[in-house]
Amino acid sequence: MNQLSRKSSGNPTPQETLPAASTPYLLDVVQAQKRSEPRGIYSVCSANRFVLEAAILQARADGSFVCIESTSNQVNPEGGYTGSTPADFVLFVREVARDMNFPVERILLGGDHLGPFPYQAERASTAMDKAREMVRQYVLAGYGKIHLDASMRCADDPAGPLAAETVTQRTAELCAVAETAHAERPAGSLPPLYVIGTEVPIPGGEQDATEHLVVTRTADAERTLSLTREAFAARGLQGAWERVVGLVVQPGVEFGDAIVFGYQRGCAAELRAFIEGQGGIVFEAHSTDYQTEDALRALVEDHFAILKVGPALTFAFREAVFALAEIEREWLGQRKGVALSNIRVVIEEAMLKNPGHWRSYYRGDPEQLRIARQFSLSDRIRYYWPQPPVAAALSRLLANLTQYPAPASLISQYLPVQHSALRQGRTSADPRSLIHLKVLEVTEAYARACGMMTPVASSLGTGSYGAA
Repeated sequence: MNQLSRKSSGNPTPQETLPAASTPYLLDVVQAQKRSEPRGIYSVCSANRFVLEAAILQARADGSFVCIESTSNQVNPEGGYTGSTPADFVLFVREVARDMNFPVERILLGGDHLGPFPYQAERASTAMDKAREMVRQYVLAGYGKIHLDASMRCADDPAGPLAAETVTQRTAELCAVAETAHAERPAGSLPPLYVIGTEVPIPGGEQDATEHLVVTRTADAERTLSLTREAFAARGLQGAWERVVGLVVQPGVEFGDAIVFGYQRGCAAELRAFIEGQGGIVFEAHSTDYQTEDALRALVEDHFAILKVGPALTFAFREAVFALAEIEREWLGQRKGVALSNIRVVIEEAMLKNPGHWRSYYRGDPEQLRIARQFSLSDRIRYYWPQPPVAAALSRLLANLTQYPAPASLISQYLPVQHSALRQGRTSADPRSLIHLKVLEVTEAYARACGMMTPVASSLGTGSYGAA
């Protein structure tokens, strides 16, 4: 079950791109924030098909848009860890939207941390050449939201954090490439919107529990805006600067292997006051995974209008799959002629055979490492779902529970919230629908916090979600 099953033939044709028709929705959110309206948008940072399907179900129920983002190490000209170029990822998203009967015009695609991040081990000149090509491909493919991030050191850069002037000059270089690429798009294509800046610490949700999160200083945020504005102006990019809608800062939210740093809005009071004076720009908050709904709502109220979420969604997906595996074992374990998926064993074997995605992130004795591989909030397991043995086991699990639907009592034992929806006739015992509903528990919290959700569009209330 490959998650990215479509491949572009090269430079994307108009039929292989996404229209940027959804960028006005993001502009509406920014303008609402400037009217002191607590509206936001959440970005789904995942290539997991089930997660994207659930996000589309959420948007359909809300009558809203969905923002889907890919990162520079996930999707890039070399294929990233998904094996997908920007054009490939667009084809994949278009395929999912078509299968869900969802209009592509209501999808906003974003590129996250676009810059030399995947190429840090190379000399700056080489890394930036590759970063420029990556940005060009993202824009040509129809991504409407572009996060430009040149904050990371390359192999021959001086030790320590990069000088702010270097970061902003490189950011402007990347923006110039994006603007040139946009000029090559079909006539009438809307220009990309830009997000600048980066959070501290480096993204990924890998904070140690003993570390102390430092909220971005207002002076540093102000300097980032000032230097970037000057760098854009020096390259004649004043028009592009007018489309800078977001600034990434650290509001004090992060998560690690087994800990969540919750939002403390008092610590971000100065940032809130600062951004209120910046016309047309809001904050973008990364690593908001596992925040409470109240914390998410507070972030939106404090002008962190763009909320990024990824591992929390695949964590919910993993929870659903593990629950289904237990249902399969109880329901079909003694049934003659049925080969069980043994998906948890298959996943563990895959992670032990190829430990590169988790070894440097987890610490402890063998038992602690086993627990982390399966249940860590960092969810490094998400890298293994596309691997052929794991994908085959997942297909087997879904086929078994489709051919032999589980009784409601077993669903109640392992997926009680989804069982409630089943009892109310709002879903079926179809395993794909049960997975969607589990992921929707996360998207609904974000949709409510962002003010995107209608009163009746709730899988936990009176709305209706079914299989795609």
